[in-house]
Amino acid sequence: MGDFKKELEQLINRYCKENDSNTPDFILAEYLQDCLNSFNQATQMRETWYGRNACPTISDNKEV
Repeated sequence: MGDFKKELEQLINRYCKENDSNTPDFILAEYLQDCLNSFNQATQMRETWYGRNACPTISDNKEV
């Protein structure tokens, strides 16, 4: 996920999103990446709780 994190850092920097909190973009990018990882883990735990397949699936959502 190194490329994703680097691109996220650049996006944060491009839109100056680090300015409000005075936090370096690489720290914000790591925080957001951790949030996504935690969300993915929580949704897999939810699926297990409900007795459904907790494996991530790839959706084929093609625009019409």
